[in-house]
Amino acid sequence: MKRIITATVQNRSGVLNRITGLLQKRQFNIDSISVGRTEVDGISKMTFVVEVEDNQKLEQVTKQLNKQIDILKVSDITDKAIVARELALIKVVSSSQLRSEIQGIIEPFRASIIDVSKDSLSVQVTGKTDKIEALIDLLRPYGIKELARTGMTAFLRGQQPQVTELTSYSLLK
Repeated sequence: MKRIITATVQNRSGVLNRITGLLQKRQFNIDSISVGRTEVDGISKMTFVVEVEDNQKLEQVTKQLNKQIDILKVSDITDKAIVARELALIKVVSSSQLRSEIQGIIEPFRASIIDVSKDSLSVQVTGKTDKIEALIDLLRPYGIKELARTGMTAFLRGQQPQVTELTSYSLLK
């Protein structure tokens, strides 16, 4: 089963290497890793998509990650309300005659053309993984010259007020 794990870490040399080494020792397959700085100086956030056999192995690796010195917090956010996105850059074979056709294909995906050359077109798309896969499948017949993907990045959604927390007002007195 695929799981989305986030780790808040100190932004220091070797942290990513130690974490991926730990996952490798436990024979976890990492589908994607996304790492970047956060709103706090010196702190980074990592998002891993990993293949896990069962909940016991997941709990084991989460505990092992929490023991690492530079890791501040580890969370499995797979089953929670999350916001998750991925970025893909796709270079497609394209002549001047095909450009409008390709534009028509990418438009419903809210993708954009970011570079044009004589024989190719570069497209940028963000969204959920299945959306990106669908666009890649549609562009494949044109000939994909190059493809680069960021991997998923995610965090928990903001807290939504419960219905009982809302104050009711009436215009009638």
